[in-house]
Amino acid sequence: MPEGRLFSPGSLLRPRVLQDVSGRSVSIPQVLGRGEPTLVHLQFRRFAGCPVCNLHLRSFARRHRELEMAGVREVVLFHSPADELRPHTADLPFAVVADPDKRLYAEFGVASSPRALLDPRAWLPILRAVGFALVGALMGTFRPPASNPHGGRLGLPADFLIAPDGRVVACKYGAHVDDHWSLDDVLARARAWRENHSRQLAGA
Repeated sequence: MPEGRLFSPGSLLRPRVLQDVSGRSVSIPQVLGRGEPTLVHLQFRRFAGCPVCNLHLRSFARRHRELEMAGVREVVLFHSPADELRPHTADLPFAVVADPDKRLYAEFGVASSPRALLDPRAWLPILRAVGFALVGALMGTFRPPASNPHGGRLGLPADFLIAPDGRVVACKYGAHVDDHWSLDDVLARARAWRENHSRQLAGA
């Protein structure tokens, strides 16, 4: 496994209960209830107000109903304090968790690197996100980040799809700031897991 990458498909995570910025409990893996099992899409983002993160999460917010219908629960981590996050994430329809000490980032092997911004593949997405942010700031719909954000600007994204038994279904460690799963990527991986899960139950 590449350096810094601590988990891979099949890795088993210990259960934990986090608290989102609104004070609600978030279970990972999702506690099983009646009906279809719920998958958790745990995504590690950067700092409060990050333009690339904001644009990415808005795409998930717009299609949140599709995630719910697919049995996927979104949990998003930032390495900013909760009080800095709330103004930026209050209208998101999923759980946002503050990890200002980067404890979970370290546990999951999610790193920071200059290549987050210096990788040429990131330049166009950064320009696009900054453009949307500037328009949003002028219209009063986007709050700019702090000039010196908590945890720095060099964080890399990461995605984990976690099954109800705590096993990692799939994961991605980003190579630059815009290297993350799209919502369609998440839905495709969730669908593949459910098809495989159904086959295993049928053959049991």
